[in-house]
Amino acid sequence: MSGLTPKRLFSTTPILVFSLIVLLKSFLTWMVVFGGPSWTTLLKEVPFALIVFCLIEWFATKRKLVYYLTANLLMTAILFAVLMYYKYYGVIVTYLALHQVNQVTAVSNSVFSLMDPYYLLVFIDIIVMGYYLMRRNKAQAWKKESQKQIRKSVVAALFGVSLAISLFNIVPNRASMNEIVKAEQMGILNYEAYTIFSKKTQDFVEPSEITQTKINELKQFEQPASPQLWEAAKGKNLIIIQMESFQNFLINLKIDGQEITPNMNKLANGNYYFNNFYQGVGQGNTSDAEFIVNTSFYIPPNGAATGVYAGKELPSLPKLVKEHGYNSATFHTNVVEFWNRGELYKALGFDQYHDKKFFGEEDTVFFGASDEVLYKKTAEELSKMSEKGPFYSQIISMTSHHPFTIPERKYKMQLPERYEGTFVGDYIRAQNYADFALGQFIDDLKARGLWENSLVMIYGDHLGLPIYSLDRDDKELMKEIYGHEYGYTDMINIPLIIHSAGLTDKEPKVFDQLGGQVDIVPTAANLLGMSMANQIHFGQDLLNSNSYNLLPQRYYLPSGSFVSSEELFMSGSGFEDGTHYSLAGDGKTTTKATEDEYNRALELLKLSDSYVSQLPDRESQKAE
Repeated sequence: MSGLTPKRLFSTTPILVFSLIVLLKSFLTWMVVFGGPSWTTLLKEVPFALIVFCLIEWFATKRKLVYYLTANLLMTAILFAVLMYYKYYGVIVTYLALHQVNQVTAVSNSVFSLMDPYYLLVFIDIIVMGYYLMRRNKAQAWKKESQKQIRKSVVAALFGVSLAISLFNIVPNRASMNEIVKAEQMGILNYEAYTIFSKKTQDFVEPSEITQTKINELKQFEQPASPQLWEAAKGKNLIIIQMESFQNFLINLKIDGQEITPNMNKLANGNYYFNNFYQGVGQGNTSDAEFIVNTSFYIPPNGAATGVYAGKELPSLPKLVKEHGYNSATFHTNVVEFWNRGELYKALGFDQYHDKKFFGEEDTVFFGASDEVLYKKTAEELSKMSEKGPFYSQIISMTSHHPFTIPERKYKMQLPERYEGTFVGDYIRAQNYADFALGQFIDDLKARGLWENSLVMIYGDHLGLPIYSLDRDDKELMKEIYGHEYGYTDMINIPLIIHSAGLTDKEPKVFDQLGGQVDIVPTAANLLGMSMANQIHFGQDLLNSNSYNLLPQRYYLPSGSFVSSEELFMSGSGFEDGTHYSLAGDGKTTTKATEDEYNRALELLKLSDSYVSQLPDRESQKAE
């Protein structure tokens, strides 16, 4: 073995050794993403690597080792990106995520918090080879030896077999609906190549065929002739508060007798509380929630809504309330350029926005000023706005952002010992602080006379505790909290609370019916007495709905997934091999979702994509 140096090994059989390296890295990636490798991993990952390496052997007459090292580095980067992205989003990253690069640098703390040390094993070979290449004499000898040519006939045969195996993995699995299943069926590297070269064009529905009647039929929603609570909050200000990463299990949660979110609990127990409410966000996370809540459209099939749809003339809540004499403003402590929000706000028609420039860098946490500063300065601004007439404001909280490691000066509770140092513990402490700051805001609004004269809607923007980011200790803590294994239905469940003095606090009620972020616009419009008869929307008024609803899902769940009134359905290759999860909160599987619902959910997404994509471009976009 002493003679088996990297120089000898790589110079004689570089194509085999580099293929073995790719296989070992694939095993590690499969273990994280798919729960473990199998013998099929060999046939799904190595053929792609061999295609690349055969091309090097065929065409590289000089610097062959450089090409091998470059190809190895690129495939390593792809597999590492798949690892990290899966831990954050639970999906397989593709080249489309390159649009997110500037966002990734901004949330680097979140990204690195997900990294298990053993992930870095994918880079060990690069470090070892780098060490040898820095030793000039050995490097020169290594490069010279590696130039030895394999017979062209052998390379051609190996290339042909590898290409045939790769195509055999790709072609039969193109129709798979679930992206994770598709990547497992094809192999990760094959899947990445497939997404680049398969230029699938969307078949849009003609705008004239997209009607509210058709949408309501697909959702099986019937708009009542005389809706209940119509104009119940007429003339009031509208304040929508988006709580960062706030999941529904926090409501009324006590740990060792300690109330975690006392202010949210008071609101939920003393007003209208929707406990069967679900997120609809995708790649854009918080910004996607802003888009959905202000438009009642679904997110695009790829990319963040802020990037894909911000150039459109979007029908929106700010434009709707403006028709009734309202001014509008949005408040966010990060820079407005993050997630292209500046363009989104123009598309939505907000009269003004307030970002980091407005809030300053006083008492910063993560991306900007703390929630305390956010609420204090926002309350002052709302007082000024109220002097000009009714207003609509959307307020985006931020301090309880992933990875939830708020500074000690923001601690408002003592965690039990078993929660200290855990991801779940950090999350709970951050949400306890967010609740504290919210309580201060409510007190401020009351003191200014705004609370009594406002319709207030509070909801979580998206999940905070992804199943795929939790380690064994975190999962045990979540099981303790829920009383059952933490599941997908728990993960995407967020709260919605509606407050309107003289209405919701008169007869507080818990609404068990299904709802989602897409339903907020029509629900607010009904309470304010603003007709949406001439505005296409994909949500339904939750105060005038029967028990049925249908919520298509994207991104955090595979394409083809949806939530219906009794269960969450997650697609497989299609409907037949999908998985059914009960919404009853027991973590059990059921079989109540139907193929008709599956097809209707896909049709709803297609209608939304078609409608928004064919909206006119904004004038500023035309000029560009």
